[in-house]
Amino acid sequence: MGQERDKILLNMKDAGCKGEALEKAEQLYEAGDTEALLRHFRKCRCVLMEELHECQRKVDRLDYLIRQTKANPMQ
Repeated sequence: MGQERDKILLNMKDAGCKGEALEKAEQLYEAGDTEALLRHFRKCRCVLMEELHECQRKVDRLDYLIRQTKANPMQ
C-alpha cells in the first residue's frame, strides 16, 4: 500500500505539484477517499492548465513581436 502512495506522490512531484498539494493527496490516499483524491487531482490539473495557458499567452506575445519586427524592420 505504501508503494502505491509513493508512486502517486512521485508522479505529482514530477508534474510540478508541491507542498500542500502533496500533503493533501497523501491524506486523502491514507483515508481511502478515492472520490476526493480524484477531485484533488483534477484541481491540481486545472492549476497546471492555467499555467500552461499563461505560458502560451507569453509565447503568443513574442510571436507578435517577431511578426511586427519582420514586417517593419528598423532602419
